[in-house]
Amino acid sequence: MNLEKFERYPLTFGPTPIEKLPQLSAALGDEVEIWAKRDDCNSGLAMGGNKLRKLEYIVPDAIAAGADTLVSIGGVQSNHTRLVAATAAKIGMKCRLVQEKWVPHYDAVYDRVGNILMTRLMGADSRLVDDGFDIGIRQSWEDAMQSVRDEGGKPYGIPAGASVHKFGGLGYVGFAEEVRMQEAGLGFKFDYIIVCVVTGSTQAGMIVGFAADNRAHRVIGIDASGTLEQTRTQVRQIVDNTAELVELGREVRDDEIVINPDYAYPAYGVPSQETNEAIRLAARTEAMITDPVYEGKSMQGLIDLTRKGFFPKGSKILYAHLGGAPALNGYSYYYKDG
Repeated sequence: MNLEKFERYPLTFGPTPIEKLPQLSAALGDEVEIWAKRDDCNSGLAMGGNKLRKLEYIVPDAIAAGADTLVSIGGVQSNHTRLVAATAAKIGMKCRLVQEKWVPHYDAVYDRVGNILMTRLMGADSRLVDDGFDIGIRQSWEDAMQSVRDEGGKPYGIPAGASVHKFGGLGYVGFAEEVRMQEAGLGFKFDYIIVCVVTGSTQAGMIVGFAADNRAHRVIGIDASGTLEQTRTQVRQIVDNTAELVELGREVRDDEIVINPDYAYPAYGVPSQETNEAIRLAARTEAMITDPVYEGKSMQGLIDLTRKGFFPKGSKILYAHLGGAPALNGYSYYYKDG
């Protein structure tokens, strides 16, 4: 497998730490050993998060294209658009963003705090659009690209979550290689990796990365999109594209792509009572802050699967913490009393 041939623009601190979560493990009966890989602490750029791993491989292409403006799209409380704005500021480009009404959530300050507040603070031109949730390529994004051209700029388009970009999966191939290196130091291999999946390139990259040592089926994607078939199709496409790019040397089988749809309810970006309970448990046992859109749902999945006995006793589980805590501010009504 060949990741080295791709140029990478450093936006992160380097390998992210893996930490043991003994209090959370104890709260779940000490049947399994839970660890977390802290991709939420991966950078000094606007509170970091998983999108930066992807953007490290995309930035060289944007620079080579002679672009002056990064253009992307997401929901109102998008972590991705926050980090595209951060990246643009860091590399000296402008940023044009479309923020769509992806979430049926009506907290009074939803569009003025958290991710979108930081996005605007970093100088991005962020435009609110009334369109609903969709993980695919959007007309509003095409329109934003055209608006930059009309003003004489040179746009570089980055799709939602950086996912269907040709290099979107590379960052999380790198994650798998990093985990292998850290496992050598720890003296054991993780039995399962738990990761949230919506636009797909984080899990897809991991699948390709762990396919190199035949562990792809141990990457359990916890769906938070609520559009399972579309997400699964997109993950499949990104897996195939990424496997070819890094010369994996074999096809990834369908049974190596594991996505659990049980925790995405009631809708994308809307936390269930169980999601909120999972957020509170992680916060109260480990001071690990998860969010109501992504990590709260993958944490809910981890907790529920553990309680149900899905993982054999004694399993070592790696929870991939992808970031996203700023979105909590847009959901203050749920958590104002803790």
